[in-house]
Amino acid sequence: MNLNDKVAVVTGAASGIGKQIARTYFDNGAKVAIADLDLAAAQAAARELDPSGERALAVAMDVTSEEQVEAGIAAVAAKFGGIDVLVSNAGIQIVNPVESFDFGAWKKMLAIHLDGAFLTTRACLKLMYAQGRGGSVIYMGSVHSKEASKLKAPYVTAKHGLVGLAKTVAKEGAAHGVRANVICPGFVRTPLVEKQIPEQARELGISEDEVVKNVMLKDTVDGEFTTVDDVAQTALFLAAFPTNALTGQSIVVSHGWFMQ
Repeated sequence: MNLNDKVAVVTGAASGIGKQIARTYFDNGAKVAIADLDLAAAQAAARELDPSGERALAVAMDVTSEEQVEAGIAAVAAKFGGIDVLVSNAGIQIVNPVESFDFGAWKKMLAIHLDGAFLTTRACLKLMYAQGRGGSVIYMGSVHSKEASKLKAPYVTAKHGLVGLAKTVAKEGAAHGVRANVICPGFVRTPLVEKQIPEQARELGISEDEVVKNVMLKDTVDGEFTTVDDVAQTALFLAAFPTNALTGQSIVVSHGWFMQ
C-alpha cells in the first residue's frame, strides 16, 4: 500500500508516535503536514523529512484552539491542494487518583484529546467532502479506549470517547468515501510514557522497574513495549485502505495486552 499524491495532516507530530507516522507516510509517497504546539520542533521535523519543503510542512497548532485549527488546516490545503488523511494524535498525560484530580487538569486533558479531535475532524471533513475524493480520519486511541487503569480517569474517559466519535464520523462520512478508525496502542516508550513511570512509582509506592514489569507490561504476551513503528505501520494500513469495508473500527496494537 502507498500514499502517492495523498496529503496527510498529523497532529502532535514533532516527536514520538506522530513523528514516526509522518515519516512513514512521507516514505510512502504522501505530502505531510506536521502540526504541533511547538512550531520550532515541527519545523525541525519537517526539515528532517524534506529539506526542500516540497512535501513536508510545519504548522503551529494548538488543537484546542478553533482559530488555530481552522487556520492551520486551511494553510495545509492551500499549499498541497487539499487533505486526504487526518491523524488526530496530539495528547498529554496527567496521573492522579480521582479523589484528588484537579478539575482544571481534567478539563485540559479532555480538551486536548476530545476537543482537539473534534476541531481537526470538522475542519478536515469540510475539505474532504468538497474534494469528492474520499479520505481517512484516524484517531490515536489507546488500550485505554477498551480498558481502564488506575490514576488515569480523564485519559481513559477521553480515549473511550474517541471510539464513539470515530463510529459517528464513519457513518456520516461513508456517503463521501471518508473512513474513520481508531488505533489503540499499548504502552509505547515515548517521552509521554517515560514521564509516567516515576509518577506511577510514586503514586503506587513501588519501584520504577516494577511499574514497567508489573503494571505496564504485565498483561502482554512477551513483556515488550509496543514500538512507534508498530503504530505507524498500522496508521499506514488504515490510511491507504481503499474502501469503506474498514471503517468505524478500533485496531489494538499492544503485544496482546488487550485481545478482542
